[in-house]
Amino acid sequence: MSIKLVMISLVVTSIIFSLFYIPTILTIPVTTFRPNVVMNQYFNLKDSDNTSWAPYPVTFAYLISATKGDLGRLKRLLHALYHPGNYYLIHMDYGAPRSEHRDLAEFISEHPVFSQVGNVWIVGNSNLVTYRGPTMLSTTLHAMSILLRVSKWDWFINLSASDYPLVSQDDLIHAFSELPSRDLNFIQHSSRLGWKLNKRGKPIIIDPGLYSLNKSEIWWVIRQRALPTAFKLYTGSAWTIISRSFAEYCIVGWDNLPRTLLLYYTNVVSSPEGYFQTVICNDENYKNTTVNHDLHYISWDTPPKQHPRSLGLRDYRKMVLSNRPFARKFKKNDQVLNKIDRELLKRRRGEFSYGGWCSGTRRMRSSCSTLQSDKFGVLKPGPGSRKLKTLLSRLVSSRSFQKQQCR
Repeated sequence: MSIKLVMISLVVTSIIFSLFYIPTILTIPVTTFRPNVVMNQYFNLKDSDNTSWAPYPVTFAYLISATKGDLGRLKRLLHALYHPGNYYLIHMDYGAPRSEHRDLAEFISEHPVFSQVGNVWIVGNSNLVTYRGPTMLSTTLHAMSILLRVSKWDWFINLSASDYPLVSQDDLIHAFSELPSRDLNFIQHSSRLGWKLNKRGKPIIIDPGLYSLNKSEIWWVIRQRALPTAFKLYTGSAWTIISRSFAEYCIVGWDNLPRTLLLYYTNVVSSPEGYFQTVICNDENYKNTTVNHDLHYISWDTPPKQHPRSLGLRDYRKMVLSNRPFARKFKKNDQVLNKIDRELLKRRRGEFSYGGWCSGTRRMRSSCSTLQSDKFGVLKPGPGSRKLKTLLSRLVSSRSFQKQQCR
């Protein structure tokens, strides 16, 4: 009888708690972060003969990270990347001047297309990001959790203000729509740590950005630790394209592995170059979804230095032949960006990369400055789509796909 009473008490208690449960509300100020809006509200997309509205086959959620002095190239990058079918979250480092935060908020809120569609947001309470510290990783996970909460998308892409696209978003959407699965994760990875074994795996660091509002360098602990035996370490590129499924696993995963590794990587230098790689390759359900590529064109010195080379006009041909959708890093307003805009993106100064959703004046049909509601859902892929599909097809071919997974 007492057992039955206990069971009844537990059931009643759970019902009461369920009645009072309210999902966590985002604390982002409405002026700088508002949920995605219903398209019909802005485009008047009602049933009519003149409406050709259709959803896009795949969508992307972007995190664009910027810091002090990045405002100019951040605006340029956003114009090059923008598409009404995607979602964009911008994180301006807490260490950037308040004036840059204010100017960015005004730029987003006053832009006619951004304000009309409502798919560009700013992280209201920005994080202090320490170079090579775990605060870089926590910012990515923070953005991922926000985007999971407010929008429906297929892949998450993290970029910095020094990145730039080599294909239009119509090209990217069209190419990814033909992939065999929406669960693929483009994460460049390797278990061969090499020099990183002693420089990344064993040292212990502390990131002051976790507890201080004053920006400073990471601290190195004198004592080192042994390599883990509970899981296998992997390393790779910090630039990834992650599926929604894997993003959900990292944020609200049913297994404790993502949280265990997050605690471990809190004291690892350059944790964004190892966290997602180690999580995915130590999980039996996800390791077979990895594509060992970051889809970035990056040029390194020989031997490699801490940072990649800044790309210029001399790198243009190699970038194009690589068939990759993104490249980094670029100096502010470098001449090669003008060439990419003109020849690859068909983008005019102050306008967007050309796509099926936008149109210019009759005299300038190739320009892309305004949004046409009756063209929402229309794709106009170009040569960039064919080149990217060639690369993707090679990467996921049955002959090479599994051979490069979590080795």
